[in-house]
Amino acid sequence: MGGNYRIKGNKYPRMRRPRRRGRLVALVVASAAVLGVGGWGTWQLIDVFTGGGRKASAAGSGTDCAPETRTSPSPSAKALPEPRAITVNVLNATTRSGLAKKTADELKKRGFKIGDVGNATKQYDKKVKGPGVLLGPASALDTSLPVLGTQLPGAERRTEATRKGAAVDLVIGDGFKELAKKPDADRALTKLARPEPAPSSKKGC
Repeated sequence: MGGNYRIKGNKYPRMRRPRRRGRLVALVVASAAVLGVGGWGTWQLIDVFTGGGRKASAAGSGTDCAPETRTSPSPSAKALPEPRAITVNVLNATTRSGLAKKTADELKKRGFKIGDVGNATKQYDKKVKGPGVLLGPASALDTSLPVLGTQLPGAERRTEATRKGAAVDLVIGDGFKELAKKPDADRALTKLARPEPAPSSKKGC
């Protein structure tokens, strides 16, 4: 049967095709690749139709939280003296007569104790351009003077280190018209004793 085969004996040789292992391996690899791509595509479709579980959980645990405004605890009320515990000397530094007595009478109605009533000393007489000056010892700076200041907003506050006693002065200036309206003064006094808490911003989820 041609020049490649030579018959020996009484049997014919079997005609076998050479084994093609290379093609078989390539076929297996190609099949596996097709199955892998198909499985990945199926998984992507499932992920799309179910809404993406991983993305949903990530969105649920995100860090973009709306700022939450919290109110800090109210500070304790200041230990301020009541008007009845404050003695006020009402002194007139203007050229308008009777102004000191009229002002002193109104302060008395509001609960303040009245001390001296009259003209201002030479140091302040006709030298106060604003509504007035509140004058007292150093210890009155954060106690009596703020309380008295609720009755005359805009008045300047001064202290004298060498001054003795607890009484304070209300020196009426050229810009004085009248004391604050009593309801306004009462609200200012309440706010002074119990200031409103300051809001603080904090991120919360």
